[in-house]
Amino acid sequence: MKAPCLALALVAATAAVSAQPAARRATNLAALLAHPGFFHLRPIVIVGRTTLHDNGELRLADESGSIRVVFKGRAPDGMSELRGEFWDLGRMSVDDTRLAAYDLKETFGIDPESAWPRPGQNLAIVATAVAAAQNPAAPSVRNIVLHPSRYADQRISVTGQFGGRNLLGDLPDAPAQSRWDFVLRSADAAIWVTNIRPRGRDFELALDARIDTGRWLELSGRLQQGRGLQWLDAEPGSLKLVPPPKETPPDEPQIRVPAAPPPEVVFSAPTQDETEVLPTTSVRIQFSRDINPATFRGRIRVTYPSAETRDPGEPGTPAAEFTTQYLPGTRVLEIKFMAPLERLRTVTVELLDGIMGSDKQALAPWTLTFQTGG
Repeated sequence: MKAPCLALALVAATAAVSAQPAARRATNLAALLAHPGFFHLRPIVIVGRTTLHDNGELRLADESGSIRVVFKGRAPDGMSELRGEFWDLGRMSVDDTRLAAYDLKETFGIDPESAWPRPGQNLAIVATAVAAAQNPAAPSVRNIVLHPSRYADQRISVTGQFGGRNLLGDLPDAPAQSRWDFVLRSADAAIWVTNIRPRGRDFELALDARIDTGRWLELSGRLQQGRGLQWLDAEPGSLKLVPPPKETPPDEPQIRVPAAPPPEVVFSAPTQDETEVLPTTSVRIQFSRDINPATFRGRIRVTYPSAETRDPGEPGTPAAEFTTQYLPGTRVLEIKFMAPLERLRTVTVELLDGIMGSDKQALAPWTLTFQTGG
């Protein structure tokens, strides 16, 4: 169940392509450490303990771990609320325009002459504001996300907007606790609700369609967490529809940053113009930057040249049917063929116009050509 939930989450999170920057997202250190690719380059708000180390490095920490903080002002020593942008340096490159203003070694501990860090290896919060954190007054979706340890394994009641099976792309993964898991969201935060079907005496909400994402719910349960996720293990009979709040919090100010270089293909196997490729091969294509996996749909084409047919009387070129899988950790697209490729044939793999990076930069159309062996 986990895989379909995650696939729906990724599609919903990135299906709408626009030039607008992402809205600020409330999160916590456990989520950032577990899912750095999801939060990379996102504006965030987060709470933790800030400490200035003897070497001048500022870090944000809690029981989950710690992350480097880059901040030009003076941060309080203790529980703090940070607003800024999350960077996974391993998903950037040394010539990224965002890094031009920083001394890489002094700021991020990266020697530009040595091997560049891998994704998830060097993380930082580039903060625009740091202030003393306030203790949460009462449980809410936002307070749960910002202060997860405060409510862990406690029975609480919350109100929030129904988000279906992560239809609005609020969260990086699903807990896969039951077939009815759904997202509850409020303002800039979201959690999962598990083990209860989203229906009551006079309503039933759709998990996989946006038609009901404007409905508001109130429910009770015990808060659980794991793998950077928080979920409410709902109590039977506690779910009910409630009116939406009369007032909603104002939108957070958005951070605008210079555009990074667009993604490009950096490696493929087979390589361009390679010959004697095994008919049972699969194709692996690696990109320089993260790709929005939803934009691959309908934009990958594999063909044999029409001039090449198996027999002189063959009416048309055979089709090469395939499946695809995108591996975000290594930024690799894998194309697997449902049957061995035709022997002694030229194969053309095309990535068509419309494939986008995770920050909505377009990948230029790209073509790979190779020949199978006998």
